[in-house]
Amino acid sequence: MIGFGLTFAASAAPLLVTELAYPSHRGVLTSTYNSLWMLGSIIAAWTTYGTFNVPNSWAWRIPSALQGLPSVIQICLVWFVPESPRWLVSKGREAEALRILAYYHANGNDQDPLVEYEFEEITEAIKFDREVSANVGWTSLFKKVGNRRRMRIITALAFFSQWSGNGLVSYCTYSALREALDHGNNDFTPDLNKVFDAIGITSPTTQLLVNGILGIWSLICALTGSALCDKVGRRPLFLTAISGMLLFWALQTVCFAVDSIYHDINAGYVVIVMIFLYSTFYTIAFSPLIVSYTIEILPFPLRAKGFTWFNFTISLSLIFNQYVNPVALGALGWKYYLVYVFWICFEAVFLWFYVVETRNRTLEETAALFDGDDAMDQITEKAAATAGLPVGDRTVSIDESEQKVDVREANETCADA
Repeated sequence: MIGFGLTFAASAAPLLVTELAYPSHRGVLTSTYNSLWMLGSIIAAWTTYGTFNVPNSWAWRIPSALQGLPSVIQICLVWFVPESPRWLVSKGREAEALRILAYYHANGNDQDPLVEYEFEEITEAIKFDREVSANVGWTSLFKKVGNRRRMRIITALAFFSQWSGNGLVSYCTYSALREALDHGNNDFTPDLNKVFDAIGITSPTTQLLVNGILGIWSLICALTGSALCDKVGRRPLFLTAISGMLLFWALQTVCFAVDSIYHDINAGYVVIVMIFLYSTFYTIAFSPLIVSYTIEILPFPLRAKGFTWFNFTISLSLIFNQYVNPVALGALGWKYYLVYVFWICFEAVFLWFYVVETRNRTLEETAALFDGDDAMDQITEKAAATAGLPVGDRTVSIDESEQKVDVREANETCADA
């Protein structure tokens, strides 16, 4: 039952972060949220490394006990977390929704033009979704063309996030961790740690050390990707990441093959370097963006269901990693890496053709990208008119909206003077 509550927290937390965030901060904050899971991974890795030499059961008791600390903190702080404004509007509690938007986006000023625009846009979007689909069930995820486009991307990203070769690295480090905790001494060489064993690195201490360092590096790269998602854009980050992943996974395969065939330990050490370089490109896009991108392309009525589907698909892919990777790696050795070389090529083609750029748009505008320009115009026109922000032939971006709000407020101040 350990981790049972994580399912609920992991499903609700990113949705709330996304829906509460200031519009121009949303991408960075939601991406940072998903990147910070590595902080827990770092703590776990280095705690295990530190307790590995403990000659009794505390070698596993200390890491296990630390897992309960975040839950205690959550229990204490969850009472201070506000509700989602979009959920409140959907339940007819508009006054509460407006008050929360004003508090977090305009220092409590519910007459701020940006707050008025956001509130009207949320109201219109939810009203539009109700008119289009009175009953939103699980089948709604696949009924409309726009929703099928969304689910195609979401399902693909879920599988790509676990089937890009990273599952092999995760498997080998998990094996080292599990065996170390089970035995609690230095006299054991893990026989399940296929990758490190194959390249001649068999010391559990060394394996855990590499795991700890890799976790810190991955966190740095993921936070860098989070900071760049609005400046560079989601699509360029995904395409850059998949290109680097393909290059360094191919080089890793070559080095693994050289080490396996010619027993060249130097090639084995190069594999470790390739793992770090591969991880650099993977974590700069996939770690921060898979959650934030999934959430922002879904309309409010389908957001929770679509994100649940995303998590379910990840669980399916993890089952494959858990039961197929060890057998295939043991039977095929370095040749199994070739499977992922071809698969990453497929991922690159898919991302090129299907990933849509979403930066500098509100949640409602982003979701409407998949339903056509008419849907977007219908949602934004009334919201812009209420807030006094003119909309021409295209949707006003977040940055443009904020600039126009600043100009309008400056003009009003001058007029009053």
